Amino acid sequence: MLRALWTAASGMVAQQHNIDIISNNLSNVNTTAFKKSRAEFQDLLYQVIRPAGITNNFGTQYPTPIEIGHGVRLAATTKSFLQGSPVETNNPFDLTIQGDGFFMVQLPNGQIAYTRDGSFKIDNQGNLVNSNGYLVQPDIVIPVEAQRVAILENGDVMVSLVNETDAQLVGQIRTVKFANPTGLESIGNNLYAETEASGQPIEGVPGYDGYGSILQGYLESSNVKVVEEMINLITSQRAYEINARAIQTSDDMLGIANDLKR
Repeated sequence: MLRALWTAASGMVAQQHNIDIISNNLSNVNTTAFKKSRAEFQDLLYQVIRPAGITNNFGTQYPTPIEIGHGVRLAATTKSFLQGSPVETNNPFDLTIQGDGFFMVQLPNGQIAYTRDGSFKIDNQGNLVNSNGYLVQPDIVIPVEAQRVAILENGDVMVSLVNETDAQLVGQIRTVKFANPTGLESIGNNLYAETEASGQPIEGVPGYDGYGSILQGYLESSNVKVVEEMINLITSQRAYEINARAIQTSDDMLGIANDLKR
């Protein structure tokens, strides 16, 4: 019965982690380019009371074992990189990657971070930056006299200057892919960092060789589905309640055993 207490307790802890993950998904339902996560669980070690295949005193072989598990644990949190729906903003510096790929931005410490959030701005020096002021890589500088900015599907940034009929190319936004994007580290602010599990970034031209093309004037919405998350929340809550009931039942059984009299 003591085993049941610990086993059920591990189930409650696991479901608490699951609810934490679901809550984070729901809280970011309106976060630009947010990617939902899901919990993955594994069962714990088993106590083998009788192995399968052994022979008893009568020469009969047991076809199945007797095993008692010891609960569950959180094994991983997997992020889904399914694309969210594009939302039109008509802002020339709002960009969406249609397909695979990440934008690159430079952190204050010089490190390169990666994001699907294309809500870019122009700083006081004309640099293309994200909402935190981090420079988009490669560096893109928009001239002060630019009247119109067009960002093509391949990332080319074209500007129309005063008294000039032809648009000028001032740079190209390039994107990267990873062999295992789920291995990226979430560092907040809609940014990801490279890890050994993700592999090294592979830079390419948007719209070519499997890299997603760039759509100007749109932002990618979160890929969280509220109805799906609410169903998962209810399921996790019920599992938590069942494990709590198992602890209560085990405690009642211990109480009965404690009250036995000769």
